[in-house]
Amino acid sequence: MGVWDVITDLVEAATPWSTAEAEAPPAEDKETTESKDEGKAEDADEEEAEEEEEEEEELEDPKEKLEEECRNSKQCAPAKHHFDECVERVTNASDDDGESEDCVEEFFHLAHCATQCAAPKLWSVLK
Repeated sequence: MGVWDVITDLVEAATPWSTAEAEAPPAEDKETTESKDEGKAEDADEEEAEEEEEEEEELEDPKEKLEEECRNSKQCAPAKHHFDECVERVTNASDDDGESEDCVEEFFHLAHCATQCAAPKLWSVLK
C-alpha cells in the first residue's frame, strides 16, 4: 500500500458527500398499497384530533405571572421607576436632537430584578 492509497483512503473517509448505495424496495401489489393508504388517512385523522386536544390543554406558565407580580412589587419599585422615567423621557424627546436614547439598560435592570424575585417562588410552585 503506497502513500497515495493512504491519502485516498483518508479523503474518502473524511468526505461527507460519499455515495451511499441502498437496495431498491421490494415491489408491492397495488391492492396492498391502496389498503395502506386508507390506513394512513385514518391515522392522520386520529393524530389531528389528538393535536387539537393537546393545544386546548396548554398550561399557563407560572413564571410570567410571578415575574409580573414582582415587577409591580416593592422590591422592584426602584428599577420600575427608572424604567418608567426613561420611557417617558424617550417618548417626549424630539427627534431633532440627533441623539437617540433607548431604555435597554433600564429594561434589563427591571427584568433582572423581576427574575431574581420570582425565582424562589417559581421553584416552590414547580416542586
